[in-house]
Parts: sequence; structure tokens; C-alpha cells
Amino acid sequence: MKNSNGKPKKLSFISIYFLGINAVIGSGTFLLPAQIYHDMNLMAIFVLLCTAVTVSMIALCYADLSSRFKGSGAAWLYAYHAFGRFTGYELGIFTWFLGCCTLGAEIVALLTTLKSFWPALNNSIVYYAIALGLLLLFSIINFFGRSLVKVVNNISAAAKMVTLIVFIVVGAFFIRQANFSPVIPAAATKGAVPFLQHFGAAFTPIFYLFTGFSFIPIAARQMNNPEKNIPRVLIAVMVSVTILDCLMMIVAIGLVGDKLGTYSTPLASALEHGVGKWGYSFIIVGMLISIFGVAFSASFNAPSLIASLSNEHKLLPAWVGKKNKHDAPWVGIIMTAVLTGIFVTQSYLFLVSCTVLASFIQYVPSILAVIKFKHSNEFPNHGFSLPGKYTIPTIALIVSCYMVTNFTPLTLLVGVVVAAIGAVLYFFIDRSPAMKKKEKMHQEFLNELRHNEIKF
Repeated sequence: MKNSNGKPKKLSFISIYFLGINAVIGSGTFLLPAQIYHDMNLMAIFVLLCTAVTVSMIALCYADLSSRFKGSGAAWLYAYHAFGRFTGYELGIFTWFLGCCTLGAEIVALLTTLKSFWPALNNSIVYYAIALGLLLLFSIINFFGRSLVKVVNNISAAAKMVTLIVFIVVGAFFIRQANFSPVIPAAATKGAVPFLQHFGAAFTPIFYLFTGFSFIPIAARQMNNPEKNIPRVLIAVMVSVTILDCLMMIVAIGLVGDKLGTYSTPLASALEHGVGKWGYSFIIVGMLISIFGVAFSASFNAPSLIASLSNEHKLLPAWVGKKNKHDAPWVGIIMTAVLTGIFVTQSYLFLVSCTVLASFIQYVPSILAVIKFKHSNEFPNHGFSLPGKYTIPTIALIVSCYMVTNFTPLTLLVGVVVAAIGAVLYFFIDRSPAMKKKEKMHQEFLNELRHNEIKF
């Protein structure tokens, strides 16, 4: 859409807010309460609040970086500016890996939900056939009908908001106070170490409830008054999602108590306990629409990302960014489908863990970039500057380092393997004249920005 001057119309605060809501609320909101409650009982609410505060600090670091640079605003681009080509390349690979993990997790979440009333999915052959069929469907749509993305996103956003609000409002009338006991698992009361183990076990999956926040600063250049609206949108989305998630957890616990940790579809089963079968069916339908929308969006974003690494910044060979006549990055679509096809063979919780790990691999360089630029004052802020100088990024960095201790050895091994493969491939990538020219242009861009010669 264009305005009267023929220029693209800027997105309003409300538009960015709902896009942010849609990006943040995914399958985790519907499926992870069982795991979170199992680890911390009623104190899961406290862990959720701690997570929300931490993610908000990381998101504010992204906002600070987005005010310093033009561009897509992705973590890999910030790393490219701050620490050089190789770091930007590695973060780009991890960002694509994150997209594939998210797509895989959402497909598994979709099939997990369908299992509750379609027993045939318990057969592994049927399960994987449907999973690969969904991947094929997403790929075909992305080849020919990418205009559907906005429609699907809007429907998905509406479905998840209505579903959660109905769950909270209706379920609140059937809460039993006795279900709010115990406050904390007995195993976690045996000392500081057991408590921290349980806290960490809940902390990691809760992060999956918020990982979509990075979309918000990415859209900064498309916003009206980004210097004012970025922090406002960040705060509004994080506060809204935190309130929704906390109310959702309180109602779910109040409905079924310690049974919550045993359900594969916790919200649907909890509402069924309160109001009957119609409550279960309502939540399931809302979940399916929401999860399908998030999966479809991930199937669109991941190929676009890896294509942009090739086409816009020449961090990958030209063939990776090839597009068809419909302007679809067909090589990226195929690569994403193949990798995701491997991921859908894994469990939902494992994919959630991999997604959170990939997210933190992005967060740490971004946080360090903020610290570096605040120390050197190398690139000026335009409109928004992170308050408190080093306070927020330092706390965010400490928590991020703590998070690494909560991942299983297998998850960490996956991260190491991805990093190692990416590093090896980097040194085999042909340094074409186009790549060298792009790198020279990038250095010229940074030099101009250092001297404040580029107008925002």
C-alpha cells in the first residue's frame, strides 16, 4: 500500500503490535504449560516472569542496534557490522537453522495436537508421511502463492488471541483454590542445587514462548516514528504476552492442579475438565489454526533469509539465492524443506531446546555488539538509545551465559556441529568478484556511518 506521495505506507503502532503478537505467540503457549508445571508447579508463574524480564532486556538490545543501522535488522547483520564477515556468516547460518528448527517444532506440535483425536498418527509411517506432506504443501505454496502469507498470518493471529482469551475468561469460573498446591516440587526443596536444577529445567522451555520478539526491531524502518514506537511496541508486546501467559498458567493450574503436568494438550484438557467436551474441541481448533499459521510463516521466512545472505550481502554463493519467475527463492525453499524433513523425526521438546539454543547463539553477539558500540561510540543512535549504558546488556549477557548451562549435552553437540560445518564450508566458498565487491561496499558503508554521513 502507498500513500498520497507514491511512497510505501508506513506501518502504524497497532499494525506492528499485532505482527509482534503473532510472531511471539506460537505452539509453546499451548503445549509447554505441562512441562513447565512439571518442573516448578505453581512457582512456574515466577519463572515465567523472570524469563519475560530477561527477554525484554535482550529485545531492548535489539532495539538499540536497529537504531544504529539501516537494513533488515537481523542478528547476523548486527554481528557482521560489529565483528566482521565470518561472524556475520556464522550467525546467518544459525538464523536459518533457527528458522528450520522452528518450522520443524511447529509441524511436530501440529501433529502432536492431531494425535489426540486421530489415533492413526501413532503409526510412525503415517506420522512421517503427514509431516513430509505438510512440508511439501508449504514448499509448493511458497513456490507459487507467497501472497497467501499475509492472509494466513492474520487468520492465525486472530485465532490464537480469541482462543487464549476464551480459555482465560471461561476457565476462570471453574478454578478450584485447592489446585494451587503444591507451590514447588518436593524435590526442589532439598537445597539450593536441586532448586536451581528445577528452575533451569523450566527456564529453558519458557524462553520458547518469547523467541519471536526479534521480529519487532526488524520492522523498525517500516514504522512511523520508530524512535518512539520501537520501545513502545517492545514493551506493549512483552507486557501483553507476559500477562496472557501468566493468566493462562494460573487458570490452567486452577482447573486441574497437578494433573496439568500429565497432559499432551494441557490447555485443551484443562478446559475440558472445567466445561466439558466443547471446551476441548474449541481449544484444539484454535491451536491447530494458530500452529499452522506459525509453521507456514516459518516456511516462508527461512528460505527468504538464506536467499538474502546470498543476494543482498554475498555471504553465500549466488546459486543459493536463485529465484523462479514468481520471485520465490526456490533453492532456499528446497534446502529448508530438506533440513526440516530431518528435524520432524525428533521430539517436540528437543526441537524447542534446539530453537532456544540457536536463539541464544544469536543473542550473545548482539548483546556484545551493544556493549562494544556503547564503549566506542562508533556508530550513533538515531532516535532510540538503550538506557543505563552497560547495565541492561550486562545483565542480559550474564543470564544468556547461565542459559548455556541448562542445555543437554546432545543439544549443545548439535550447536557445535552446526557451527563446525558452517566454519568448514566458509573456507570453501568461492570468493567471486561479486563477493569482493560487496565486501568493499560494506566497508565503505560502515565508514560513512561512522562519520554520520548517512541520513536515516
